[in-house]
Amino acid sequence: MEPDAAPLTTHLGELRTRLLIAAGAWAAASALAYAFAPQIYALLLRPLVRAGADHPVIYTGLAEAFLTYLRLAAFAGAFVGLPVLLAQIWAFAAPGLTSAERRAARPLIAACPLLFAAGAAFVFFVVLPAVLPFFLGFQTEAGPLPILSLTRVAAYLDFTLGLMLAFGLAFQLPLALILAARAGLVSRAALARSRRYAVIAAFAVAAVLTPPDVLSQCLLAGALITLYEGGLLLIPRGPRPATGGPQSPQPPPKP
Repeated sequence: MEPDAAPLTTHLGELRTRLLIAAGAWAAASALAYAFAPQIYALLLRPLVRAGADHPVIYTGLAEAFLTYLRLAAFAGAFVGLPVLLAQIWAFAAPGLTSAERRAARPLIAACPLLFAAGAAFVFFVVLPAVLPFFLGFQTEAGPLPILSLTRVAAYLDFTLGLMLAFGLAFQLPLALILAARAGLVSRAALARSRRYAVIAAFAVAAVLTPPDVLSQCLLAGALITLYEGGLLLIPRGPRPATGGPQSPQPPPKP
């Protein structure tokens, strides 16, 4: 084996081991979550009940409820196992960083799962109570036959988890801005000058990530704009750190 091949093989082996540890933590957390899947789903149904729904939640396929609980357990396991995944990534990458870079990165990595949880909580306490009454408002007794809502378990899970995933990822925006600023890619002044483009991008991203209704899109776009401004406040003032470039010519030495 060539001398340079051994370190690469060692790093790949370490990466494989750490990914297996993270996958094992996700599998174990998912198995534990499946034991409480009915209770977790009942918790997710509370915004629907508070919105005025008084009908049973149904499933139309024989395996629909079982598969819905599996998907819910996998999502919950991924959330619970996220700190383990981040810890393994940190343990793999930290030896290659300087002490200053490690001190700067630790709080950002610790904040990642907390911000994701904040995004999911924002959906549960703000977004769902706002959008569910709007959708349920289309029920009517007018006409020859009433129009009633019969929510399917899989459809409601797709709707709820889709919003939680979108907002959980959106709440990572301040971390992305801080990392970009510390890497010297952007400055606070440049981001402040780009506010108008950030607003347009926020609505474009919201249109892609949220269900096709204007209310949830506006809520996500508003959250993105607020997080953008919050990220600006966390970036220090001053010029972007130097990353190299042409230097001023030095005067020739005196004879």
